[in-house]
Parts: sequence; C-alpha cells; structure tokens
Amino acid sequence: MDLLTQILLGFCLATDAFAVSITNGMCSSKVTKENVITTALTFGIFQGFMPVLGYFLGNSFTDVISRYQHFIALFLLCAIGLNMIVEAFKEYKYPEGIHNTRNVFTVGNLTIQGVATSIDALAVGVSLAALDANITTTAILIGIITFLCCAFGVYIGRKFGLLLGIRAKFGGGVLLILIGIKIFVENII
Repeated sequence: MDLLTQILLGFCLATDAFAVSITNGMCSSKVTKENVITTALTFGIFQGFMPVLGYFLGNSFTDVISRYQHFIALFLLCAIGLNMIVEAFKEYKYPEGIHNTRNVFTVGNLTIQGVATSIDALAVGVSLAALDANITTTAILIGIITFLCCAFGVYIGRKFGLLLGIRAKFGGGVLLILIGIKIFVENII
C-alpha cells in the first residue's frame, strides 16, 4: 500500500471522529486547549490502535466484528446523542442553570465516543492483514490524521456553538444520532 493510499485511508477513517469532535465543540459551554488536545488524542489513539488490533486478530474474528460493529456504534452514539438532547431541553426549560451544564470532554464520554467511531478501523485492520500492508506506518498515519482533524473539529464546533447557543447542543445530539444511523445503514446495505 503506497503512502497516498495510506493518507486517504486516514482521512476516510477520521470522518466520523471529526464530526463527533465538531459536535463536542458545539455542545460545550467552554472549550480549553486541554479539551482540544484530550479529544484529538483520544480519537487519534483509538483510530490508530484499532487497525493494529484488527490486523493481529486477522480473520479469526472478521465475521464477528463485521456482523456487530454497526450495532455497537449505533447504540453508543445514539445513547450519547439522546443524553445531549435531554440536556438541551433541560437548559431550555431552566435557563438559569445553563452554566452548570455537563462537561462533554470527560474521559468516560470521550472513551465511548472513541470506541464508537473507531470500530470500522478495527475491520480495516483485518483487511490490511489480508493485503499484508505495513501496519505500523498505516496506523501511525491514521492516528496523526485523526488527531489533526479532531483538533480542528473541536475549534470549528466551538465557533458554531457560540453562534447557536442551546440549539447547538440539541443539534449536536441529533448529529450524533445521525452519525450512528449512517454507520448502521452503511453496514446493512
């Protein structure tokens, strides 16, 4: 696999994590440099590690991974999205509590999002094993590209969040649900 193909693969795998990063930026009342770095690192590490895991698992778990990955991503992203929508309605109903909103940049939340958006990278790792690709270079490139995309995504999301206010949190929740549905539909068809 040549370098250009590896880079393109990195961008393809980073798209879901990038969209979730935008959502996180939109839905947070405050975004710090630490939030940006933590988000980008979490998604970058998961996107870089999962192909390696898939590569070494090889064909033994291919059927299980491909059979259930879309269900897991759908469940996790919809659960987070529904929670964000509920939070948005609470903020709308009780605007005086708007400054006490939940932090979307928690380790638990980012870990769940990292797993949900990188399950497809696990399946890609299985394919890379079949191609006998250089998994080290590919995984590092995927991780770096995802890191950069997600750091940029949080900043973009924050700009939209400042403009949209509470609607950003509601829209972000809907967006996460739609990303989960997109992953599900792509794997059903």
